[in-house]
Amino acid sequence: QVQLVESGGGLVQAGGSLRLSCEASGRTFSNNVMGWFRQAPGKAREFVAAISWNGGATDYADSVKGRFTVSRDNAKNTVYLQMNSLKPEDTAVYYCAADLTFYSGTYHSVDDWGQGTQVTVSS
Repeated sequence: QVQLVESGGGLVQAGGSLRLSCEASGRTFSNNVMGWFRQAPGKAREFVAAISWNGGATDYADSVKGRFTVSRDNAKNTVYLQMNSLKPEDTAVYYCAADLTFYSGTYHSVDDWGQGTQVTVSS
């Protein structure tokens, strides 16, 4: 069974930075597309970023392009999300996904979600 453990969230002022980490376990993920989603209060979960199996290709939601950077370390089964120039609208619970598939115009997680990590950006 896949386990996803997100960490690194917290409270930060607008313009600040945070780095999220997600360690995956339960099988090998080195061949998978991995990434991040987020869910703000009262809103549906949305795609944030994805990274190919070797890190050679990345994809981002328009709302975070130029501010967020996704990376991975296959030796550690870990995916990261560096978030800079944070805005209040980035406030959400952030979830990682260890196996993404793309259809119907967006990314979907194959596995169940982890507990997520809360990111709160104050204005």
